[in-house]
Parts: sequence; C-alpha cells; structure tokens
Amino acid sequence: MPQESTDLRLQLEYRKRLMDKINEIHSADNLNTILIHIKDSIAELFDAERITIYLADSKRNLLISKVKSGNEVQQIVVPISDASLAGYCAITGTVINIKDAYDAHELRMIGSNLKFDSSWDNKTGFHTKQVLCVPMKFQQTLIGVVQIINHKSGEPFTDMDISYAMELSTSLSIAVHNIYRLSVTSKVIRQKSRYNYLLDKNLIDDKVLEKAASHPDVAKIGLDNVLMRDFKVAREEMAKNLSFYFGSEFIGYDGAAPPLDEELLKRVKVERLLKEWWLPFKIENGILHILMDDPTDLARHETIKFVYPEYKRISYIGAFREDIQSYINLFYHQGGTAGSIGSINELISKLDAGDEPEIESESQKVSEQDSVIVQLVNKIIMDAVQNKVSDIHIEPYPGKDDVQVRMRVDGRCKIYQRIPYKYKYAIPSRIKIMCGLDISERRKPQDGKIDFKKFGPLNVELRVATVPTAGQLEDVVMRVLASGEPIPFDKLGLTERNARVLEQCVNQPYGLILVVGPTGSGKTTTLHSAVARINTPETKIWTAEDPVEITQRGLRQVQVHPKIGFTFAAALRSFLRADPDVIMVGEMRDQETAEIGVEASLTGHLVFSTLHTNSAPETVTRLLDMDLDPFSFSDAILCILAQRLARRLCPDCKQEFAPSRKELEEIILEFGLEDFKKTGIDPSTITLSKAVGCPKCGDSGYKGRLGLHELLEGTDPMKALVKRKAEIETIRQQAIKDGMTTLKQDGILKCLQGLTDLREVRRVCIK
Repeated sequence: MPQESTDLRLQLEYRKRLMDKINEIHSADNLNTILIHIKDSIAELFDAERITIYLADSKRNLLISKVKSGNEVQQIVVPISDASLAGYCAITGTVINIKDAYDAHELRMIGSNLKFDSSWDNKTGFHTKQVLCVPMKFQQTLIGVVQIINHKSGEPFTDMDISYAMELSTSLSIAVHNIYRLSVTSKVIRQKSRYNYLLDKNLIDDKVLEKAASHPDVAKIGLDNVLMRDFKVAREEMAKNLSFYFGSEFIGYDGAAPPLDEELLKRVKVERLLKEWWLPFKIENGILHILMDDPTDLARHETIKFVYPEYKRISYIGAFREDIQSYINLFYHQGGTAGSIGSINELISKLDAGDEPEIESESQKVSEQDSVIVQLVNKIIMDAVQNKVSDIHIEPYPGKDDVQVRMRVDGRCKIYQRIPYKYKYAIPSRIKIMCGLDISERRKPQDGKIDFKKFGPLNVELRVATVPTAGQLEDVVMRVLASGEPIPFDKLGLTERNARVLEQCVNQPYGLILVVGPTGSGKTTTLHSAVARINTPETKIWTAEDPVEITQRGLRQVQVHPKIGFTFAAALRSFLRADPDVIMVGEMRDQETAEIGVEASLTGHLVFSTLHTNSAPETVTRLLDMDLDPFSFSDAILCILAQRLARRLCPDCKQEFAPSRKELEEIILEFGLEDFKKTGIDPSTITLSKAVGCPKCGDSGYKGRLGLHELLEGTDPMKALVKRKAEIETIRQQAIKDGMTTLKQDGILKCLQGLTDLREVRRVCIK
C-alpha cells in the first residue's frame, strides 16, 4: 500500500506539472515561444535529453523546426516521407517508439524505407538512442510532430510516456492552430483597416481583398500594387484610399520640380533615399515637406529630424514609391542640382573646340572612357525622359555647322541644343556603342535598342535608328519607349457613343477590330487599353508587337524579328496553333498578315490590329485593294477606330474667350450645318479656349495630348457596302448615318469643351 500511495502521489505531481506546461503552451502568443523557449522544460517533464517540435509546411511537404545555438536561431528541415523518423510519423499519423535509432533491423520492422539520419549526431557529437515521435493533428489536419529523444534512464519510453506525449501533442496542435488563426485574423483586420475607403466605396470587397492578399507577388511588389495591377483598382482611387488611411495628403508625380534649396539635397545620398523611400520635397511658410511611402513611420521621422534639425515644423506627405523615385530622378539629375552630371550647357562648355575632325580618328576615340561625351549623351536622354519627349533627333551637318539636337514633345519638334561641329562623329558613335551597333559602318542604316539603366539612373529603353546623310554623316533618331501599364479605357477621351460601341465590339467572341492612323497617333496605346478590358484569367491573349512598348500581366507578348523571318504573319500563324481566344497584331503591313488576321477572326478568335490609313472609311478600301476577299472581310469586321493626337491646352494657363460671329460660322461650316444642328448646341452659348503659356507648360500653352476619334461600326448596311466594294464617300455617308462623328467633328466638340483649340484640330485633321 505505501508503494501504491507513493506511485499515486508521483503521478499526481507529474500530472500537475504536465497541466502547468499545457497552460503555458496555451498562453504562448507566437510560435517561437513554443519552438524555442518552452520546449526545453517539456523535455524535463519527460526526463528526456532533448525534444524537437516540428511544424508541417503542407505546400512544400516539409517539417520545419528551430533550434537555438548560442545567440543564433537555426532552422531544421525534414521532408515528410517514410525515409525519416519524424517524416514517417507525419505521413502515417502513427506513434513510433524506438529503442535504438541505430538499429537498422528495428527501423525496418516499422517501415521498410525507414532510416535514421545521423548527420546531426556526427556534427554535434550527440548520440541519439531512444526516440518517441507523436503526430500533432487538429481536426484531422497535420499540424506537426513532437520528437522526444533519449530517456535519461537509458530505458525505452514507457506507455505512460506515450500517453502523456499524445495529450501534450493535442494541446500543442490546438495552441499552434490558434496562433495561426489569430495571425491570419489580425492580418485581415489590418488589411481591412488599410483599405476601408475602397471597401466603403464598393471598389473592392472582402473576397477580392483576401484573394489579392494571397497572391504570390504581394511579397515582391506589395498588396497595394497587386490590387491596382490585377484587380483594376485605379491609381487615383488607391491614392485617395491611402490618404484616408494615413490621414495625410497623398500626391503623384507631375514632372514639375517645386523650388528647393540644393543644400537640403546634398545632405542625403540618393542610395539612402531609395532605400528608405523618402525625399525632401518643398518648403512653404517655413515648413519642410517630406515625401514618404508611409507618412506615419515614426522611426523615419526621427531620422529626418536628425538630418534637418533646423526645421522645427516638418510635414509628411504620402506618395507611391515609383513617384518618389521619379522625383528623386528629377531633383538629382536635372541641371545644377545636387549629385547631377551638370547642365547641358556646362557639359558643352567642357567640350574641346578645335579643328574639324577626321572621321576615323574622331570616332575611334569614342569609348566608355570619354567621360564628357558619355555624360553629354546621358544628359540628352535624361532630359528627354524628364520632359516627356517621344523622339530625340541628332542631326549633324557638313562643314563647320553645329550638330543640332531636336526633341519631339506632344507631337511637335523643337530645338533642344546645338553642339560644336567637332563632335558630329563622336556623338552618333557613342550612341551606337550604347546599343551595340557597328561604329565603322556609315554607309547603310542600322537599328538597335538602348537599355539605359546600364548607363544611367533611369529604367528606360530607347529604340535607335541611324540614317546615312550627305557628307559621310549619320542622323540618329531615338524613340523613347514609354513602357508601362495601359491607360484606363475611360481615360482614352472617347465620346459616349464611341466608348459604348467599342466596348460592345471588344466583348464579342470573335471578329476584327482595327485602330488606324499615322505613325505616332497612339494606336498601340488604344489597342492595349481595349485589350485590358478583357484581360482576365479565363481568356488567353497573344500579342505580336514591334517593339513591345506596353506590358500587361496576363498577355503573352511576342517581339517580332523581320530580319530573321519572324514577321507579323509568321507570329499570327504560330498563335493559331497556340490555343488563343484573342490575338493582337501590331500592324497589318501586307496582304498575307491581313488575310491570316481575317481568317483567324472568322474561326472563333477576336483579332485586334492597326493600319496606317488616314480615316476609318479609307481603311475599308485599303484592305480591299490588298485583294482581301470582300465577303470574308465584311463578315469579320466589327469596327474601325481612326485616331489622331492633338495637343491639349495647359489647364493652368488656358484662357476662355467668346468667338466672333465669323469664327462661329467657320466652326459650324467645318462641322457641317446639318450635323451641327443634330448636336443641339446653341451657338450663342459657345466659348472657346486659347493657349497662353506659363512655366508649367514651358510657355507653349499646351501640356500633354488628347485623342480625336472616328468610329466606323460594322453594321449590316455597312457590311453590304463592303461586299460590293463601294466608294469611300458612300462608306463615309453610311458610317455617319450609323452614328459616326468624323475626326474633325470630334476635334471641334473637344474645342467646345475647352480641351484643345481649332488650330490644333486643323493641324491634325482634314475631314
């Protein structure tokens, strides 16, 4: 009896210690507390030398634990398989109690593939003998494995040890599950509070938020960007949302640099600003305004106060990281500011003026080490990007005339700089080096591409074309490739009718949609905006482009290479074998491409493409002149959108005025008297706007461009005209009956809205 009483007392004491340990486990608020801090006292409970608590990673099929070695925490990873002790326990869900881990016969009796990995013993000098493994499960879901090693008595673990270990594993499973659940719940709560504005405005819902939060790209680009990129949250709405969340102003990049003391910029290196994502932005009324990606970050507030101790009042403004980077590029790389390579005039002043060079001697000198030439070309490109230039023209002249550099802004060329004639060979050669062209070949044109991030601070690409000119010289034209995301469909500037018809066509299961106009009229931009409307995981979209300027996630985009025979037609043929729903072809340059495009649109595919024609009605006759079958073409056509780009009046300086009677008569006559009556506009209420000029628009009076459109719809009467190859004017009249406004009419309507002026409309439109 005394022995039984003693045993009972020991069991009760043991039971109390076990319950204390279970309570400690349930009070843990994170996994490290369980995996690292509590486990040693659990080992003492079992009178064991060691214990390892593994957690299951079902996605990677692994068991993972942590062990503290000195001041460092190391991770232990074991595959869930029948080849290891813990892995076998996890995969079978059974308890295994091993007397000697090195006894191969004992292990084979449990599982034919079971082996003991002695590498840890060999590494540490520890000797594993007895092993007790118990699975951790919560509602039939594997949570992990408890592995208890070496009973200090040297004897195997008893049935009572197994019973207590199973009870312990149940408590561990519940505790770990609750920690997981609490972590997910708090994460969702934090996300919901951050996105309350979007949720309240019904721009997203809880399901969208949860789906976005689980996207693998969240860790790389952040949840904000995933919502904007994949879930169609407009950038402006996200900015309003973050302004609401942070309780501060939230601004975007507009290309204008507010006045700022250069001394403030010189105190901080660019690398630090890009690492910490903040920037001194402006000073107003003695207040220093700082741009930050998180205006509530108190740690960075302290850093900024340390850098600028003289400012007692500091205001923190929110901004997207890419906008902060754009402002950093603007502040640190424009002429005269801290860290810049100097203004263009400073660089030109460093160039050595001298006698006219010989071709070979001058061009052979050009290399990466010619620092002034290198900086000069870099500066030309950086200024072009900053000023939203579309094309850079390097134009050398024979004799001792200076090299002229012109830039095309908003569709118009203007002189940027003149460079001493001595460098008329050096500058083209430097550009050819940057894009890997042959600097010794000046007799024939060459094409290439510059990846500027290899040479300067901006992540931008330029398409380069060299053209031999008189006097053994070469012109160089660089097109700045405006890479980025497509413009939202509702920002294209389409009228209500044009937007409605185009969207109806875009949502058709098959057919042909064409966007037409001259080079540089925004055809590709419009195509990408239209395709973005149907870019969903359920739709397979192939695009063939030359070059790929706008990228969209979800599109399979292909760059054609005509020099090696990979033309638009070849790309189209390959797409038809690649299970497409939608095909976008950069341009229908020839009969073969047009025929394949029409054929594809008649065999269950929606086809988008462009063409270089002046108007929508002319496009019909152009394609028929390519010997397209009129019956196939008429069946395929959904719509043709003709487009021009006119300069937009600067909103900061444009000036309204009432047109004279003569001007009104000209407007109505150009619009068409009968068509103008249909608009219902009272001529006496018309006001126009004119360009004035201010610092924000470079004194030009214009800032940016807007689209002018005419949309020909493939109605039944129109298809009938196409089948009988009707004249252009007949097609135009039918299109107008179907609701089409001509390019000039659309431009005049936008003049009446104060968006542009008549001079611009007349410059880009004839009819």
